[in-house]
Amino acid sequence: MLTLYDAPRCPYCARVRIVLDEKGVPFETAVIDLDDRPAWLYDKNSTGRVPVLEEDGWCLPESALIGEYLDERYPDPPLLPSDPAARASARLLVFRHDDLARPYYALRRHEDGAGAQLAGALAGLDALLAAQPYLTGASFGLADVAYVPWILRARGLMGVALDPYPDLAAWLERLLERPSVAAELDVVAALT
Repeated sequence: MLTLYDAPRCPYCARVRIVLDEKGVPFETAVIDLDDRPAWLYDKNSTGRVPVLEEDGWCLPESALIGEYLDERYPDPPLLPSDPAARASARLLVFRHDDLARPYYALRRHEDGAGAQLAGALAGLDALLAAQPYLTGASFGLADVAYVPWILRARGLMGVALDPYPDLAAWLERLLERPSVAAELDVVAALT
């Protein structure tokens, strides 16, 4: 049985929950208090961060790596495109996720200019989604999973309006039709 070391407020953990739900993989959850991390967590991940996925004593940290591992281990449904170029493009989007995360966290810290930086990141996603229904291209995938937890939290916890980004808003509505993503609405609502 897989164990996910998880924290509900952590969007990186949300990525892993979404992938596990998409794959229909059973798992146990060990909830970590991020304000009082247990010392043993550092044995599972030397940084003390979550998420960490554990199976038979083997631990894997980092949500992007966990997502790819789960996609390879449980290939149905696939969350990366089969075409190598499209797969590389999806991985590049995941790799560049910090273009959204940095301004998101800066806005949470009330840093000067953070709102404009986040607006720029959202506009970039909106432009990409004007050309295709999902960040991964024609179908839902790991790139979508990489971004949606921050969009849900920006909208639900920080009141960021998506009206200026119609293609991004439509993408979010498509994603919310998936039970794996819709479940995160309840998680975000419980954080307020």
